[in-house]
Amino acid sequence: MKWNEKLQRIIDYVELHLQRKQEKVDMAEIQRIAGCSGSFFQKVFSYTTGISFAEYLRFRKMTLAGYDLQSSDIKIIDLSYRYGYDSPTSFTRAFQQFHGVSPKESRAAGAKLRVFPKMQIACEEQYAWEIRRMPELRMVGKSITIIRDDEHNVTKIPGFWNTCQRDGSFSTMIAMDQGNPKGLFGLFESCDEGAEEEQYFIMTATDCETPEGFVEKLLPASTWAVFDCIGSVPTAIQQGWRYLEQEWIVKYPFRHGALPEIEWYSDGNPYARDYLSQIWIPIIEEE
Repeated sequence: MKWNEKLQRIIDYVELHLQRKQEKVDMAEIQRIAGCSGSFFQKVFSYTTGISFAEYLRFRKMTLAGYDLQSSDIKIIDLSYRYGYDSPTSFTRAFQQFHGVSPKESRAAGAKLRVFPKMQIACEEQYAWEIRRMPELRMVGKSITIIRDDEHNVTKIPGFWNTCQRDGSFSTMIAMDQGNPKGLFGLFESCDEGAEEEQYFIMTATDCETPEGFVEKLLPASTWAVFDCIGSVPTAIQQGWRYLEQEWIVKYPFRHGALPEIEWYSDGNPYARDYLSQIWIPIIEEE
């Protein structure tokens, strides 16, 4: 399940418990839906929505409390307990901070209250993404040396793929492919932190013996942020990197793992409009 789908399920869960069941939101259940720790989920929520999960909960509680006060004669003490506050005093403080008026004043004729609507997470994103935990991955393939941040890489790397197709390396890797689903990987790896040069690999996931002239890499079990890029190559993957560099990495919610960044190309027609490729960013999933 993609993260946008998980977030929408969590938002729906919150609304169900605040409005219909009038029960406390259970963080254990939210972690179960999200499939990760509470702190990791809150990082993703904040990155995706622009506010913290605690703020969202508070804003929705205060919005609903405003509706309750203007549409019923419920006592303030009962309302404070309904929305999880320990006392009418703490509830009144939060209410006034959000609405600009006290709970008592909100019942006066003409009182204007603030509304923070229920969020709707778009399920169709240009770049849908998910957190993926992968076991150890053995890869076999070919490599070239490129210059980091060189504008010519946008042509040099596709040229390397063409070379591998012409010399038979591509067919050899496809024949060895044991991935599920099948596809080939492109890896970027630097030898040193400050080095100008880095290696770019075209590889396949396999347990087969390494052919002569090929190289082998072993990636340990890791967690990745995986981004879908839809469209023909190399345009879709290049636009995906541009998106990550201009938007996602700027608001980067995770620590970068000590592994190479990966491109994955599915087993299909790479020139089709619906062709799937992916960008994998190694991350450290904090508890």
